[in-house]
Amino acid sequence: MASREVKCAYRCDSTIERPLVHKFFDPAIGLVGVSKHSEANAASGMAVDDDCKLKFQELKSKRNYRFIIFKIEEQQVVVEKLGSHDSNYQDFTGSLPSDECRYAVFDFDFTTSENCQKSKIFFIAWSPDSSKVRMKMVYASSKDRFKRELDGIQVELQATDPSEMSFDIIKERAF
Repeated sequence: MASREVKCAYRCDSTIERPLVHKFFDPAIGLVGVSKHSEANAASGMAVDDDCKLKFQELKSKRNYRFIIFKIEEQQVVVEKLGSHDSNYQDFTGSLPSDECRYAVFDFDFTTSENCQKSKIFFIAWSPDSSKVRMKMVYASSKDRFKRELDGIQVELQATDPSEMSFDIIKERAF
């Protein structure tokens, strides 16, 4: 395939001079190459840092962490905070900012009525009413794509207020 300059399909305002640098599209011949943008969410342009997936796998399989808080920084979802396995739910909720959106996963251990030890992994989309509208929109448009990257989520919660993710609600949703 001959190299030629075309515009990036993701509208990053760059031109492509060689194949396989960006995902780009030429209307005359269709898909021409694949890009670093291919890992970004097409709807929101959000990429997911590999460390997010790695730390989630450690939470899920090795149980190294009780919770992980993620934030969007420079068009990418990154790990903001890791809660040690000894952390509790109050440590987790206290780590969420009161005026900014975040994604989080929490590993909830509980005992069933049959006295069996169980664990469920919660995905929480934290979007407080006091956060900026643009931030809420970015987090909302990227949530499903990000959640798909974290294989093993068992329960999802959307919270705009601390009362919507109280410990009682977590317990209720776990059963």
